[in-house]
Amino acid sequence: MSDGTISQSEIDALLAGVDMGGIASTPASSVKFDTAVLEKFADGLKDKLVNNLNTMTGANFEAGRPTAEATDRDQLLAKLPEMVVAITADFNTALKGDHMFLMAPEFGQKLTGLINKEENAELDDMALSVISEVVSQHTGSEITDLSADGKLPGLASNPAEATHVPKAMARIPQGTFCLFTYPVTLDGQNYTLWEAVSDEVAHGMVTSLGGGSSGGDASGTLSAADLGSLMGGAAPQQPMGGGMGMGGGMGMGMQQPMMGGGMPMGGGMGMGMQQPMMGGMMGMNTPNVQNLQFPNLAGGPTAQEQGNIGLIMDVNMEMTVELGRTKKQIKEILGMGEGTIIELDKLAGEPVDILVNHKAIAKGEVVVIDENFGVRVTEILSPMERVSDLH
Repeated sequence: MSDGTISQSEIDALLAGVDMGGIASTPASSVKFDTAVLEKFADGLKDKLVNNLNTMTGANFEAGRPTAEATDRDQLLAKLPEMVVAITADFNTALKGDHMFLMAPEFGQKLTGLINKEENAELDDMALSVISEVVSQHTGSEITDLSADGKLPGLASNPAEATHVPKAMARIPQGTFCLFTYPVTLDGQNYTLWEAVSDEVAHGMVTSLGGGSSGGDASGTLSAADLGSLMGGAAPQQPMGGGMGMGGGMGMGMQQPMMGGGMPMGGGMGMGMQQPMMGGMMGMNTPNVQNLQFPNLAGGPTAQEQGNIGLIMDVNMEMTVELGRTKKQIKEILGMGEGTIIELDKLAGEPVDILVNHKAIAKGEVVVIDENFGVRVTEILSPMERVSDLH
């Protein structure tokens, strides 16, 4: 008889909202998506991942060889630390399904510290926003490569959203799914970025990359639907007249190729598949293939866009100039009085930050205009610098 306690696995299941009655996972051995194709795809992305990390952090990350494997929730949980940073970025157009990233908190803190230029970074809301931006950059690279041949027009994903949670609380795909593992190294320290996509998304990715049909199985055998697709949409026909042919015996369930609808030709056939008919092939509808025309991205804003911007030109926005920041303990703040000197994180003569709606957009130097303070703009921050200056 039970003593009323529950195991850690039961606790994890309850936290994840899994029915304790059990959800049967699809055995990895029955997975039908081609992990070799997906692993080759990931290998082509590793350099882009490292370039994005190095650009955003100013560090020198190095990438190891990524892997792609079929796995399930229990197998993934065994790889993860107790706490994780989980980032969801589900595909919503062309491909639809679960798409998430996972990393150890130490990796998230390292990225945040490098980008925000602070030691011992905390995984607060601002840090999670920075991590989401890192993942968005990698997702953008994936979408670019998957859309290159036009097989996934309009491919897009939801905005990346990061959370710092126990691993059992992460929204891991159900059943069997594809897990990409990207190992990266910085200054001799190893880090890992995991990426999980649902079975449906993995099938779509393989198809877009020119791999085997998503309806086939791991052994490469074609199903009836796959054969019909290859034959121009025609479904396989049943054997005719017991499958008797000229010049040799027929195998079970087989029909020889027909020449213009005539008599079967000689030779024995294998089991389980009907060969295409020459007469049917001649009459098969040929798909209409056209070159994909991409819009010109080099042009400036259109007249309509300029008109839309004009609608908000009179909107007021708060602009502030920040001399510097510091952190104090509560007891130090309560102990402040007249004459207390607060030391800021800016050096004397260092440019001050110019913010619009609390977002840094420029740097400048303090000047005096008559009897008033002012600021002369000395530098406009690039978009990447604006991300780096998030605090």
